Amino acid sequence: MSFFDVWSSMDWDDVKMSIYAKQAKDVELALAKPKRDLQDFMALISPAAEPYLEQMAQQSYQLTRQRFGSTVGFYIPLYLSNLCANDCTYCGFSMSNRIKRKTLSAEEIEQECLAIKAMGFDTVLLVTGEHEGKVGLDYFKQMLPIVKRHFSYVMMEVQPLSEAEYAELRQYGLDSVMVYQETYQHLTYDEHHIRGKKKDFRWRLETPDRLGKAGIDKIGLGALFGLEDWRADSFYVAAHLRYLQKQFWQTRYSVSFPRLRPCEGGLVPKSIMSDRQLVQLICAYRLFDNELELSLSTRESQAFRDKVIPLGITSISAGSKTQPGGYVDNVKEELEQFEIDDDRSPAEVAKALVATGLQPVWTDWDNSYSASR
Repeated sequence: MSFFDVWSSMDWDDVKMSIYAKQAKDVELALAKPKRDLQDFMALISPAAEPYLEQMAQQSYQLTRQRFGSTVGFYIPLYLSNLCANDCTYCGFSMSNRIKRKTLSAEEIEQECLAIKAMGFDTVLLVTGEHEGKVGLDYFKQMLPIVKRHFSYVMMEVQPLSEAEYAELRQYGLDSVMVYQETYQHLTYDEHHIRGKKKDFRWRLETPDRLGKAGIDKIGLGALFGLEDWRADSFYVAAHLRYLQKQFWQTRYSVSFPRLRPCEGGLVPKSIMSDRQLVQLICAYRLFDNELELSLSTRESQAFRDKVIPLGITSISAGSKTQPGGYVDNVKEELEQFEIDDDRSPAEVAKALVATGLQPVWTDWDNSYSASR
């Protein structure tokens, strides 16, 4: 049994039709409940819920403050390599893109870590392209101890690995893994993943199962908004979350909200998600699960992040560089996975949060947001 079995029992068109068929009475019923199920979540992400956005935002804000207080966790991505053996239509790292390729050495990783620590971070997200040959398990085993010397909490966003590999990396200091399905619509997935192991839809879909079995502390889920209907994909993410919570109840979970951003060789989004719709989705997830960690990256603009973070976001990136070696070199090259929008320094982002009454938290070492810088 894996989530693939659950996914196989669902029909994309039926899910989408059910979402768009929700009415105002369904939304009002969901808003009145102390606990919401998947049908309620459907109503909250439906077009019928759009007139109720203010009420959703108020409830989301209250639930977030009750569970997480005034804290917002800070993390930063550290790009180790842009080598990739996949060809994906939406990613700047795709193997067919003629960009400069770079993989950081042990010495370069050390320097990047020192530069990041100087900014105040104690939680880092390690990111690579998907290249098992040159940036695989052996490389991760070499670099994780280096990174772990500098940071209390280490997350990874790399190619899907086996359960045994995740369990081994956990011994080297791995705490959390982000793995996004991109889209749960199989035909659309095939359309955008042209070559490479990432074409294996099921292998990617079952990655969180392997993470749960390996005992990883936190699993990050999400879809890439722009490839397909955002409402349907978001429902599948919620269904995936509920399945995992029942199977691996000791694991923590987070959901992220990446929207397609410009990149080298990138494509025009099929489905545009407006700012208002993203606010609706963030609030819907908070109302669906008040324990869930919700993350917002520097893909989004300064103005948008400052307004929406208090409503339900619990962790954010800041000062991000999306090319290998970006923190030491500080030079924009054709090495990026995608362009960022909020280019403020971490200190500037933290100052903006404090101005709204929120408290920046720079470490996640004790598996909570109780510790501060």
